[in-house]
Amino acid sequence: MTTIVEWMNDIMIGHFKMKPELADTIDGIAALGCILLISVGVNWIFQGIYRWLSKRNLRLGRGKWQPYLSKRKLGHRILLLIPAIVFYFLVNLAFGQTGHTVRLLHRIDIAYMILIGIMTCSSILLIFLDAYSKTDKYKSHPLKGLIQGLQVILYFVGFIIIIAVLIDKSPTVLLTGLGASAAVLMLIFKDSILGFVAGVQLSQNRMVQIGDWIQLPDGSANGNVEEITLNTVKVRNWDNTLSMIPPYTLVTAPFKNWRGMQESGGRRADKCIYIDVNSLEICSEDMISDILKTFPILSDYLKTATGSGNPSSPQDPAHQMTNIQIFRAYVTEYIRSHPEVNPALDIIITQKEATPYGLPVEVYFFLKDKAWASFERKQSDIFAHLMAVVNDFGLRLYQRR
Repeated sequence: MTTIVEWMNDIMIGHFKMKPELADTIDGIAALGCILLISVGVNWIFQGIYRWLSKRNLRLGRGKWQPYLSKRKLGHRILLLIPAIVFYFLVNLAFGQTGHTVRLLHRIDIAYMILIGIMTCSSILLIFLDAYSKTDKYKSHPLKGLIQGLQVILYFVGFIIIIAVLIDKSPTVLLTGLGASAAVLMLIFKDSILGFVAGVQLSQNRMVQIGDWIQLPDGSANGNVEEITLNTVKVRNWDNTLSMIPPYTLVTAPFKNWRGMQESGGRRADKCIYIDVNSLEICSEDMISDILKTFPILSDYLKTATGSGNPSSPQDPAHQMTNIQIFRAYVTEYIRSHPEVNPALDIIITQKEATPYGLPVEVYFFLKDKAWASFERKQSDIFAHLMAVVNDFGLRLYQRR
């Protein structure tokens, strides 16, 4: 038994003596493993110190930028550079400063550091966006699409540099080669390029901003803009569904933006009251007197319209009043004196051409309240009152039988 063991040992010793490069390879792998363990350990130590300091900072009180730094993990990403630097110098100590293996490990390490640098720059851009989104200016000039465009450029250029480092070539060589395939790249990034250009146009011309109520003619979107990104404009419709619209659609196709109404002094109400044409008549003195008793607000108007001090005594046929004429005058006075109506904006009460469904009296005015629910309620109350008093003027609403 002892003889067999000694024989096997002699074979193994002879084998390794014949192949010393295998022993060097094993030593190299062991050294590389130790370097990796040391680098990971250094990273673990620094990350632990960073977490401890972060928790202590939370107890002492948050700074203005602390929530953004924690959300985007800026400190965590910067610390990832420390083990890469340690790895770089330990490789020199373990393998020397020359040799194919050293150059390969250095290239991999540098590529890793470039990747971490790209991620760090991306975090800085997002931190700026987070802080900017809390300002009032963000609604009129949203920069999310611009930041996303910069991120695309950052990662694209970084990817080219990383490939160049790994294959030990100049980045300009790769960029020159990519120039020949620019058409293919433009096809691949078509939506991003169009979205970026459209986003700049939307922002510069203030065509759309956060919080705007927009409406597309095809009905694909009708609601408030919640977010503008590189490739989409997110709209929350009034039924709480979400519509995702490419930004270039808002540049190339017509759409309605209700921001002008929201920034103005009122929201328009425009409806018609249909009167039965068979109920129209010239008012007698008794009718005018009854109307005046019921609606004293018409006293000044009737005095001027009849051309006499007594509104119930018209002097000649030229001053004879029709009941729909007096009704329009009442609607005008009622709307103008209503506390919910903005009298500084247009108030138009006009009689349209008769239709098979009656004689339309259009009522056009602006309510001060622009919120949808309360606006609908208030304008409904006003038109319900106007329709209820039609009979007091000897008129009838048209009702199809």
